Amino acid sequence: MILYPQAFIYDLDGVITDTAEFHFLAWKKLADELGISIDKQFNEQLKGISRMESLEHILKLNSSLLKLTSEEKVRLANQKNEYYLELVESINSSNILPGIETLLSKNKEQNIKIALGSASKNAPQVLDKLGLTKYFDYVVDASKVEKGKPDPETFTTAADYLGIPYTKCIGIEDAAAGIEAINKADMFSVGVGAVEHLSHADYLVGDTSELIFEEIVKQYIEKSVFL
Repeated sequence: MILYPQAFIYDLDGVITDTAEFHFLAWKKLADELGISIDKQFNEQLKGISRMESLEHILKLNSSLLKLTSEEKVRLANQKNEYYLELVESINSSNILPGIETLLSKNKEQNIKIALGSASKNAPQVLDKLGLTKYFDYVVDASKVEKGKPDPETFTTAADYLGIPYTKCIGIEDAAAGIEAINKADMFSVGVGAVEHLSHADYLVGDTSELIFEEIVKQYIEKSVFL
């Protein structure tokens, strides 16, 4: 029996908008204050993981900082978030990535549920600034997710709330950890980016402008036939 998808679960950064540069600049500012140097290549390790996990990656570059107390680490993570929020104040609908609002509209037309599964605790504010909140049936609260990506909890939380079987969900991600999370949830994974990082995606496109609803569903159905 062919299963038509009933939900699309989107990542935020790199899929709906690109605030990755803002995250990098915020982390870099914090790292500089700690006497640590990070570059964009290092920043690739921080994509798709939680704020505290990202901080731990940075602190490992100076072993003496790993002795910081939990309270001190939380303070540093909050400071990074303040830097980030200052930068995202300028975001508006012009920052929606190509093809995304068309895809969201198509989801709505087809009565397919839409959820956001982001590791960012600021996701609701970013959606509001982009003017996209109206499309979403559910936004996963990142602060209540115990296990971040590549654990599937973010995606299964969305599906459970919507009451939709995992096999009828399509997840869209631009990070390797995100694709792994979708696959572990037994959902259909759509990757946005380079094959070197996302070869484990069920379906891969080079950028968001290639996220065509009909093609995604076609790929999903073709995989379902062989299950």
